[in-house]
Amino acid sequence: MKTPATKERIKSILEGVTKYDLQDRVKVRKWVKQFAKILNEPLSESQEDQLVNFIIAQKIDPNNMLHLIKLYTMFR
Repeated sequence: MKTPATKERIKSILEGVTKYDLQDRVKVRKWVKQFAKILNEPLSESQEDQLVNFIIAQKIDPNNMLHLIKLYTMFR
């Protein structure tokens, strides 16, 4: 995500996402696949499942600044 073009592509996909979207397993799985393709990261089925479960378990609210700070520090 250090390249600006990649960062912008991912930001454009996530534009307008709500906390309810981030709890929808089907939508999250679709995004994980899209992001893996953008980042050229091959993922196995089990890795996809783990990522989806992790994202849903975080109960992220994209409108809550504390949640966003927590995510930022988690992946820094």
